[in-house]
Amino acid sequence: MDLISGIQFDSFAEFLDMGGYSFNVWAVYGLFVVFITVNLYVPVLRRKSLIRDLKRRQTLAEQAHGAEVNSAGRHKLEEAEGNS
Repeated sequence: MDLISGIQFDSFAEFLDMGGYSFNVWAVYGLFVVFITVNLYVPVLRRKSLIRDLKRRQTLAEQAHGAEVNSAGRHKLEEAEGNS
């Protein structure tokens, strides 16, 4: 039971002071929060960027394919008009 009484603080200011080690303790908590936040947020940003890039590539591929079809169709139409 002595261990439990040694962990308890008499006031909130004493809790924040952490027995004189407040800078070390709260710096570690702050770094932990930053680490967790970055590890949750960066994959979300990367996923959005990847999806945006894939959509752009798909649009470009569809436009290029459409241009090939149009130019091939136009070429056949010109041949048909030339043979008439």
